[in-house]
Amino acid sequence: MRPAVLFILITVVLDSMGIGLIIPVMPDLIQEIQGADLSNAALWGGVLSTTFAVMQFLFGTVIGGLSDRFGRRPVLLTSLVVMALDYLVMAVAGSIALLLLGRVVGGITAATQATANAYMADISQPEDRSANFGLVGAAFGLGFVLGPLLGGLLAEYGTRAPFYAAAALAAINALFGFFVLRETVTQETRRPFRWARANPLGSFRQLARLPGVGPLLVVFFLYQVAFMVYPAIWAFFGKERFGWEPATIGLSLALFGIMLAIVQGGLIRIVLRVLGERVTVVYGHLFDIGAFLALAFVTNGTLALILTPLAALAAVITPALQGIMSKAVPADAQGELQGALTSASALAMILSPMMMTGVFAAFARDDAPIYLPGAPFILSAGLIVAGLIVFISFPPRNAIATRDPQ
Repeated sequence: MRPAVLFILITVVLDSMGIGLIIPVMPDLIQEIQGADLSNAALWGGVLSTTFAVMQFLFGTVIGGLSDRFGRRPVLLTSLVVMALDYLVMAVAGSIALLLLGRVVGGITAATQATANAYMADISQPEDRSANFGLVGAAFGLGFVLGPLLGGLLAEYGTRAPFYAAAALAAINALFGFFVLRETVTQETRRPFRWARANPLGSFRQLARLPGVGPLLVVFFLYQVAFMVYPAIWAFFGKERFGWEPATIGLSLALFGIMLAIVQGGLIRIVLRVLGERVTVVYGHLFDIGAFLALAFVTNGTLALILTPLAALAAVITPALQGIMSKAVPADAQGELQGALTSASALAMILSPMMMTGVFAAFARDDAPIYLPGAPFILSAGLIVAGLIVFISFPPRNAIATRDPQ
């Protein structure tokens, strides 16, 4: 594997590691700062996640557009350096206000995965893009394995230790990238930066004009809203439903991440070869519906640990959708596409945490009319059904993407 590709994959690993590192400690950290009970801590967790997502939504297409103009290298390296500094700030935060500030900065720098996907698109043949996007997804899954495990272990040394670890890892990888990452944006594919296209709505409008891309953006968005149930409520769900400690929460997320890495790093190549991209998307949706409904009603912690990695078998959806859309846009707009997908994910993160934590709080409190901590998973299953309906309602369209003169 080329060192530059290794750097890209490590960057995505560290991206998801940074998220996974802090998930096991978030309930205790918020309770430590606020002195709140668990249900209120869950609501504050939703606020923090939403703040992060708002920044990602607003700046995702900006970062993607900047990478199309100035190149992938400066965007990736700058993001990592600022990310390291941001985690240091969060490590010393003594108030919710400072944690919110950390999430603001972190959301702006969180376009790393979008730029990483754009880099992979730059170096891939069209027929290989879905599989290579799967590599990026596998790296994300590996980070989910390592992050929660380390976060759970580091929690033994205090709620701040994971933040210091995330800062150190981001800084080390930035140094590695400085020496090995070459630029892939050439003069032929470099495009002027325009604010009219750098805002999310402008980018969505431009991409939606390409045949068949608009409905796929809707499907991608609905899937992201449903998938965000995991980072939004998993730690709170595990603690409330099964009495899990941070180490067990970390273990459960690690099991999910292991399977995610296996699916997107290897299994997806077999699935794509056998089923093709469209049937792969349908399969993933059907599997996700079953997985979400099973998690909604499980009451045994051991069974939940078994179901967690099985749920990752639906993770073929994202790279397959990315591959279909990447083929529909010109070479000079790959960064814009990935930025738009980042913004779509961020918009999902804006809506989903508040929705999911709100539903969790409503059904997990002592005076709830029906005690069902797994209720958010039922909502996610419904969203997946909606996405599947949209996907099968719009047949594929063959079109050649041309360079946009704008």
